Amino acid sequence: MIPHGPNWYAAVMGTGILAVVLTDLPFDLPGASYAATAVWLLALALLVAITVVGARSGRPFSHLGDPVLAHFYGATAMGLMTAGAATGAVGGRWLGPLALPLETGLWVTGTLLGLATAVVVPYCAITRHEVRDDSAFGGWLMPVVPPMVSAATGTALLDHLPAGEPRATLFVLLCAGFGIALIGTFLVLPAIWQRVLRHGPGAPALVPTLWIVLGPLGQSVTAAYHLTGAAPLALPGQDPTVLRMLFLAFGLPVWGFALLWLALAGALTLRQVRAGLPFAPTWWSFTFPVGTLVTGTTALAHATGLVLLAAATGVLLALLVVAWTVVAVATARAFLPAGPVTRPARDNGRSRLVGSSP
Repeated sequence: MIPHGPNWYAAVMGTGILAVVLTDLPFDLPGASYAATAVWLLALALLVAITVVGARSGRPFSHLGDPVLAHFYGATAMGLMTAGAATGAVGGRWLGPLALPLETGLWVTGTLLGLATAVVVPYCAITRHEVRDDSAFGGWLMPVVPPMVSAATGTALLDHLPAGEPRATLFVLLCAGFGIALIGTFLVLPAIWQRVLRHGPGAPALVPTLWIVLGPLGQSVTAAYHLTGAAPLALPGQDPTVLRMLFLAFGLPVWGFALLWLALAGALTLRQVRAGLPFAPTWWSFTFPVGTLVTGTTALAHATGLVLLAAATGVLLALLVVAWTVVAVATARAFLPAGPVTRPARDNGRSRLVGSSP
């Protein structure tokens, strides 16, 4: 039984990011290309299956009124772009000239949907949702992060545009997307921190969403690396040395804070595991955010050549692989014929368990 609901696109995100990170590591990893191909194909299969089931439900936007699930429409946009990025990184060896149109189509669709999500979901939160002092959770970041994913993955398309106005225009739009997501994160993150500090980590099913904070942090470092690297191509005359220093001045402090948040989210998760952590779609929050931290650390390793950062990439990659394996197995077990089907639960009329099923 395949579930529907925007939150399930997090499975595409978590699987696709694993393919992406395996193709660009600061060290040699035997068998990485074969593993990347396998998870890329799985990401595409998940994307197709979840999209088809969601379309057949006839209610693709029925969750906009839900104060929890509505925020996960950002996962739909990011799932499309992550699958596109994985296609660009891996698919060329297998699809040949067809890889670029598929990558571009997924990126354009995901970008447009992400921009719509960044407006529509906050609008619904303001006008339709009941927002209380304890309402904020990690999922509030989901609608504002897609433009950052667009910025991080869209630079791969610059080489395929004519030099001059077309290439410069896309570059400027990518930078604007970077700003949308970065400032949006700065607005939302304090609300999440205050909620955790004053009301605790929340219901068990929502504790994994604390890991979502790593997403915009790691993705912003990745995007900054690709944007500063692409600037001389899009806008000739830029000094690569100055751009590299700008990247490091931004990337290293953000990376440091991301590691701090990783430790905090990990500690709170272990605390919840001891008390009981039932399976929910939010478990996929353990994958994509960590994947963006891997790509961000990889970018810093490439920019500095430091062994410390290459070693950190390896440790974070191991964490990602373990997290993805655990969550994938738990998901498969949940949807075996004899397994439980996760359904939304309500607490005072507000969705607390971010699950959805056919």
